[in-house]
Amino acid sequence: MLSHISASLSHTSSLTATTAFSLRPSLTSRFRIQPFNYRKPRFSSAASMDGTSSPVSVDSISEDLKNQRLEKDTHVVDGVRNAANSDNTTPNRVNLKLEELKWDHSFVRELPGDPRTDSIPREVLHSCYTRVSPSAEVDNPQLVAWSDSVAELLDLDAREFERPDFPQIFSGASSLFGGMSYAQCYGGHQFGMWAGQLGDGRAITLGELVNSSGHRWELQLKGAGKTPYSRFADGLAVLRSSIREFLCSEAMHFLGIPTTHALCLVTTGKCVTRDMFYDGNPKDEPGAVVCRVAPSFLRFGSYQIHASRGKEDLGLVRTLADYTIRHHFPHLENLSKSDSLSFSTGEGDDSVVDLTSNKYAAWAVEVAERTASLIAKWQGVGFTHGVLNTDNMSALGLTIDYGPFGFLDAFDPSYTPNTTDLPGRRYCFANQPDIGLWNIAQFATTLSTAQLINEKESNYAMERYGTKFMDEYQAIMTKKLGLSKYNKQLISDLLKNMAVDKVDYTNFFRLLSNLKADPTIQDDELLVTLKAVLLDIGKERKDAWTNWVKSYIQELSASGISDEERKKSMDSVNPRYILRNYLCQSAIDAAEQGDFEEVRRVLKVMSRPYDEQPGMEKYARLPPAWAYRPGVCMLSCSS
Repeated sequence: MLSHISASLSHTSSLTATTAFSLRPSLTSRFRIQPFNYRKPRFSSAASMDGTSSPVSVDSISEDLKNQRLEKDTHVVDGVRNAANSDNTTPNRVNLKLEELKWDHSFVRELPGDPRTDSIPREVLHSCYTRVSPSAEVDNPQLVAWSDSVAELLDLDAREFERPDFPQIFSGASSLFGGMSYAQCYGGHQFGMWAGQLGDGRAITLGELVNSSGHRWELQLKGAGKTPYSRFADGLAVLRSSIREFLCSEAMHFLGIPTTHALCLVTTGKCVTRDMFYDGNPKDEPGAVVCRVAPSFLRFGSYQIHASRGKEDLGLVRTLADYTIRHHFPHLENLSKSDSLSFSTGEGDDSVVDLTSNKYAAWAVEVAERTASLIAKWQGVGFTHGVLNTDNMSALGLTIDYGPFGFLDAFDPSYTPNTTDLPGRRYCFANQPDIGLWNIAQFATTLSTAQLINEKESNYAMERYGTKFMDEYQAIMTKKLGLSKYNKQLISDLLKNMAVDKVDYTNFFRLLSNLKADPTIQDDELLVTLKAVLLDIGKERKDAWTNWVKSYIQELSASGISDEERKKSMDSVNPRYILRNYLCQSAIDAAEQGDFEEVRRVLKVMSRPYDEQPGMEKYARLPPAWAYRPGVCMLSCSS
């Protein structure tokens, strides 16, 4: 039973790091997991990374698996394409009214559901979902913000946002024509402990549609009312948290990071009572509903809940896995035998893992790689999720469930945006890669419990997580510095200096692209380019930074890349604008007074994060003093 799993993960490999926030697994030893007997893995702070000067090459087994697809079109199953890795739209846009959307409710059609349809909180057994309808009370709901780019993904005519009944429909007060609403059943580990049944406690899926490109999209209202999974909560959401989720979903997408999307945000016209800091001082806040969009909202916990319930529900893990592979990983069906996808995990024939002989093992590896790639991208832009429970981990490798997230301002590897996380900082920035591995271990254990994969396959999926993460992370950091090859020592020294002086993470890398690769620059002029981010440092720290810049310029000079070419490349991966928490708060403050223009303006700026955007410079400024108060820089899970 998953409820008997301890909060820690065991493996025999040594995972070493350049710093506490730059990780490298040793591939000379192997991850080992034993069912239900985990100890937490540790990415140590030892500076013993391999391959200090080797070229960076991102290796991905999941790509090789896709190339093994027998069918001519590697992304089509039953005429429906998988949209998890592709947001591409057709050149000739289709513009449909809400009543014309093409629905295909595969989740409800193909998976077992709860025979009851009421919203009374209860344990829901032997089911993947419960059919429920939105029930949030509304009073003259208003459209706060919307995303034209998401509308395009859905083939939705942008003029539909102007419909008088649009706020009614997307607050849940009126039915969406053709929809089939339900709440998903799942469980999860929260802060390392098994929490049992969780489920969609305030999120209600309106249904799945398939666009003209064959991509499947699920529409979900968050804050739409109670479901059987609400437990003691009211199933509602407040405007401040809804604005944060709406803006960050789209900001992450435009940064190039896999994520759920947000179509629109509406106020309900009703108040919701929330105790923001869990300090016994609740207050009424404006209520809101955000429409989230993703190929699927399946999470690690979607499979865990059924494995946790023993023999009677173990078959549901296989059923749900088959569904997921069929619709979201179709390239894993009918794989051909391939020596290039057989891997030795030790000595002897019985130590070989052949990913083409077991689609579930191939799936576990791809989930591990997608998760590793996702978290490497987070580290690259300084994003901290804040609540990496297994019920917040997407099975498709998407950023999901935006709660007390935060982007790094002053660089601090121990930063957590979650006040609930403060005692142990389990989910702080530096720990995210480690926690990703821990969560993959829980996912692998679930598949092992259902006898879908064996121990060797579980261990291999975990090893691929470590390898993929470091391949991606090294590649990202190499590009951020405009280097021609990965340099462990240079990057390690940089991050240590940034941590000591609490340097603004985003602005530093953006300014760094302006540095000239000229070894003749005098020492007293080396830091001029970076003076806007190297604030209040004394002589000792100036010397440390001067020495680093000299080493950096030496590395750049040896690459032979021109300053102009390097700047263009660096600016394409180092954003000028990120969704800092204080920008969210400014938009929230205005919206709570009925002014939604700042929400829309922030969305517009964040849709072009790598562009200079003349006139918008204030959105790239360092946070003001008020931004460090509780409720802005840090939040609780309450929303």
